[in-house]
Amino acid sequence: MPQEQITGRRGGWLARHLDKLSILLFFAAWQAAPQLGGIVETFIAPPTLVLKTLYEMFQAEELLPSIGVSLFRSATGFFLAAAVAIPLGFLLGGSFRTFERLVNPVLRFLGQVNPFSLFPLFILIFGIGEMSKVAMIFWVCIWPILFNTVNGVKQIDPLLVKSARSMGCGVATLFFRVILPAASPGIFHGLKMGCGTAFFMLIAAEMIGASAGLGWLVWNAQINFQMPQLFAATVLISTLGLILNHSFALLEGKLVGWKQRSVTENF
Repeated sequence: MPQEQITGRRGGWLARHLDKLSILLFFAAWQAAPQLGGIVETFIAPPTLVLKTLYEMFQAEELLPSIGVSLFRSATGFFLAAAVAIPLGFLLGGSFRTFERLVNPVLRFLGQVNPFSLFPLFILIFGIGEMSKVAMIFWVCIWPILFNTVNGVKQIDPLLVKSARSMGCGVATLFFRVILPAASPGIFHGLKMGCGTAFFMLIAAEMIGASAGLGWLVWNAQINFQMPQLFAATVLISTLGLILNHSFALLEGKLVGWKQRSVTENF
């Protein structure tokens, strides 16, 4: 076999697995640093100790209840925000565009308000329990979903709507067969942004006022200087975040993959 083909195959294999190689190198350096004396193990727990701690926490039934509590809180706020933002986005982006231009500066301003600055207000209104955390998740999720829904509706080709009406489509058929599919990429982008924001913002909220959840695990390990538990909870949170992002990417490919394929076919 010619040398050029061998080199090309090796280069192609390396390019395909470069991301995996970087992960392996990262964990190898993380594991080796405390053993080589570069980092004190008291402050930076190596991956083997983190995995051992995760297993022990799982055996002690500390992980699954915390995961369940955090996912329930984030899912509740996320779905409530979607239930409000998507219909409102269709109204503002479609039937009430003049009103949308009027209130858009105010909505943009509210979307930039730091949710942590409002956390005392959420506690004052909803108390220290679950409602304040759900309200915080609702607040951070509603804005990306709303703005992306409005943009998705605005970007619908008017010719599609006119063609559907000329063929005698009713209001319901027009909405579900034309408007909703055409706006779905923008809507889904907002949902994906809101989902990621919801999960990680909840972790921060649970560090402030909670007695259960993944954020509480991090806070409890921090104040008790339990570094293996702190790193174990942090790694678990990052892993769950990656799983959520990957799940949304797969769901997006199935639901709005037709949009990407149609764009590709035009070139």
